[in-house]
Amino acid sequence: MFRIVTSLDDLMKAFMVRAIVFMEEQQCPYEIEVDEFEYSALHILGEIHGEPFAAGRLRFLGDYAKLERIAVRRAFRGKGYGHQLVDFMMSVAREKGFRKFKMHAQAYLTDFYRQHGFEVKGELFQEANIDHYLMIKIETE
Repeated sequence: MFRIVTSLDDLMKAFMVRAIVFMEEQQCPYEIEVDEFEYSALHILGEIHGEPFAAGRLRFLGDYAKLERIAVRRAFRGKGYGHQLVDFMMSVAREKGFRKFKMHAQAYLTDFYRQHGFEVKGELFQEANIDHYLMIKIETE
């Protein structure tokens, strides 16, 4: 269901999911949605029966794995896939030795990410004209 992107075809599928969710639904402009980190990030794709439905991106910054661009298409929401995607992304980061995680979470999703052990740090800020909070999770050995 979820896998690390290893082909151009899978990368295109991940970008399509992100375009649907962020550019179409949330009106995020292309120049903000696609950035200079696309080539250095680790991309995740969710697919069911050949249909791409979820995507995410991981970047490794110092001691932290940063979860980014987490998206699930509307028709696939409410089925637990978002939680499974976050769990998969964190397991990939753990396999690489990371125990500290961070993200810029859209404000309305903070309760969702709290279910994964993330805590809000700092003040509300705007990113792509959307309210966000920095959220952190630190696991002890």
